[in-house]
Amino acid sequence: MHELLTPQEVQLAGDAIAVLKAGLNQTLLDQGGVVDQVTTAILARGHVLLQGLPGLGKTELCKSLARLLSLPFKRIQFTPDLLPGDITGTYVIDGETKQFHFRPGPLFASVVLADEINRSSPKTQSALLEAMQERSVTVLGTTHLLPSPFFVLATQNPIELEGTYPLPEAQLDRFLFRVEVPPVGAKTLTSILTQRVRGESPQLKAATDLAGLERLFAWVDRVYLPLPVAELIGRLVEASHSQSTSAPDAVKRFVRYGASPRAALAMAAAGRAWALSKGKPNVGFDEVKEVAAAVLNHRLVLSYEAGLERVTAGTIVSELLKAIPEVSRA
Repeated sequence: MHELLTPQEVQLAGDAIAVLKAGLNQTLLDQGGVVDQVTTAILARGHVLLQGLPGLGKTELCKSLARLLSLPFKRIQFTPDLLPGDITGTYVIDGETKQFHFRPGPLFASVVLADEINRSSPKTQSALLEAMQERSVTVLGTTHLLPSPFFVLATQNPIELEGTYPLPEAQLDRFLFRVEVPPVGAKTLTSILTQRVRGESPQLKAATDLAGLERLFAWVDRVYLPLPVAELIGRLVEASHSQSTSAPDAVKRFVRYGASPRAALAMAAAGRAWALSKGKPNVGFDEVKEVAAAVLNHRLVLSYEAGLERVTAGTIVSELLKAIPEVSRA
């Protein structure tokens, strides 16, 4: 069992997280919910899928995050003609020695922005699978380790837009969170127009360095997960499968495939990070419920009937949270 956090450590962590959030809130105005979710995912060392229409500030958010964390940043623009080697890197021949050597691709950065990820082919999308799970890439039989820490922040256009490909379920499962970035209102647009010339984001100072970030990771790992809370996570994931006896009617009617064990691990990690952000040394039922939608909404494979009746994954998660008790029935 890990040593429990002290009140001083909880306070120090909260102060550091507040500084990080303040910087992101300067970049993405009036989107506190998005900032909270992205920060939580990063503290849980997870990847993030940002979904929304073009022009909402998703790219600037990712660039600002790398700047605030003092981490190397690379941006990959996904297009239909992008090849796997364009991402992972490839072997090239040296003109002088006539020897092959590995030339790293843009994946070799700590913060990688996969911009408009669903505009590339499934073959290219799948090149990210090993990188996101193993933090390495294998080219011609040789495995190359990626930097540590390593985060993929992918932006995704709504699937209804032309020229998009649906992400494979295996790849979706490797994103800790899917975060919906909503359109902004007139008040926020007015602030952007009056405060930012040509829409340029503010120049941010680093909120922490690598040592400070590693310290935050260590504190998150030490946030206590009580057994009843872990049991709730297990029951939620189990009940997301239509064949489960505890599945609510909405799951039995509209879910083809439920969440994987990776979703349970993600919910626990996100719960720890979110609890620490709130100044708590332990995960409660509330933290699990508050991160459940971001963890599960991209992991549930819905049926054709769900589309006809306009039932969304968010609706299913809401029904799960209502149906599954906090304390297991005797």
